[in-house]
Amino acid sequence: MEKFINLDDKKKQKILDAALQEFAEHGYQQASTNRIVKKAEIGKGMLFYYFKSKKELYEYLIEHSLDFVVNAYFKQVDTAETDFIERLKQAAQVKMKAQLENEQVFNFLGSLVLAKEAEMPPHLQKKYTELNTLAAALMYEGIDKSLIRKELDADKAFQLIRWSIEGYQNELLQRLEGSKMTTIDFGPYWEEFYGYLDILKKSFYRE
Repeated sequence: MEKFINLDDKKKQKILDAALQEFAEHGYQQASTNRIVKKAEIGKGMLFYYFKSKKELYEYLIEHSLDFVVNAYFKQVDTAETDFIERLKQAAQVKMKAQLENEQVFNFLGSLVLAKEAEMPPHLQKKYTELNTLAAALMYEGIDKSLIRKELDADKAFQLIRWSIEGYQNELLQRLEGSKMTTIDFGPYWEEFYGYLDILKKSFYRE
């Protein structure tokens, strides 16, 4: 999959970020390679040295982004944790770090989920389906449902807990938008987050 042979990491990342941003903002059909090379500060010849077409670039970005999410996010979550809230807590922390450091990847994937205009080739469609299966397993496999209060519907309780945690995470990402990871003191944010988790446990878990 490696395309950028003999290109330093900084230049490679600049090209990737420019391309990811362009497709995320404009979609496949309206994306412009002229805008990509301008943002990346490279010649158009260099872009088409590595990619024969816009389509090839787009498919490369899909594969790159899917691989990134698996390695930087999914594989970092401890699925041996059977407490749903605890698993979601550590998943949120891992995802938050990955998303703040690689915003363009997550924006691109978000636009990909919503877009219907560009069909993925079979090998990427298979990879995308496998990613969704892995995501479901990451959240729900091996969870101890006996922790949920007996009078509650466990599946609905899990969904409410998940929505609550994801909602907090999305709000926090908006609050931190534009900040650099190295300048953020996460201590107060995680303390606030754990406070919400305590409320969720008291609301849904057995005593």
